[in-house]
Amino acid sequence: MTTSPISTAREGAVLIVTLNRPKANAIDLVTSRVMGEVFRDYRDDPDLRVAVLTATGDKFFCPGWDLKAAADGDAVDGDYGVGGFGGLQELRGMNKPVIAAVNGIACGGGLELALSADMILAADHATFALPEIRSGTVADAASVKLPKRIPYHIAMELLLTGRWFDAQEAHRWGLVNEVLPADALMGRAMELARLIASGPPLVYAAIKEIVRDAEDSKFQDAMNRITQRQLQSVDILYSSEDQLEGARAFAEKRDPVWKGR
Repeated sequence: MTTSPISTAREGAVLIVTLNRPKANAIDLVTSRVMGEVFRDYRDDPDLRVAVLTATGDKFFCPGWDLKAAADGDAVDGDYGVGGFGGLQELRGMNKPVIAAVNGIACGGGLELALSADMILAADHATFALPEIRSGTVADAASVKLPKRIPYHIAMELLLTGRWFDAQEAHRWGLVNEVLPADALMGRAMELARLIASGPPLVYAAIKEIVRDAEDSKFQDAMNRITQRQLQSVDILYSSEDQLEGARAFAEKRDPVWKGR
């Protein structure tokens, strides 16, 4: 019997996605396509509000592309599936939060996968690198994202040298939100996920679309698209029951009840 490379579990409105490909949790084409289906279904499921992405074991989160599979014929430019490599990098309309709980080594495409999340928590023994330079290729997604996330000169050093850095350094540069003891990692990830799941999903969708749309826009252009309701998630929010519920709950001095509509 073939074991799925991805396992999922639901806790209320939280989806837990676990990469499970011993020994290192590397991603081949089949795994990437499965991940894309998982995250697409998460995106489209109205009952799910937050996803936590982690991996099995305590040594590897993900080393990225499965070089053994590549040697057996997996093309590096093959069909990664609906969401691109790892199911998240290029998944259109992903307007729900994703938390990465990095439980070990995250290098190459594994680090790029973590960068696709909205928040990153790391175990205190986790290590990171972009070693593609040493094998004569480019960390393409990281080359786009990393200089926008951390200081430019640090990002370029990591891209140009491929050196390893630990969780504490990642936190110092703002690459990860928190560093935690390994046995506290998932507990904290779930605590954050439950907190976010209790909030207004339509607002989260608007935040994610605004951030994505504004990434390469001038401030006033971005503001004009928001105020003129040119972004779908913003238009839905401004016409929603949840928008009225937030105001009513404030006026009535009670907790709001978010319905996502």
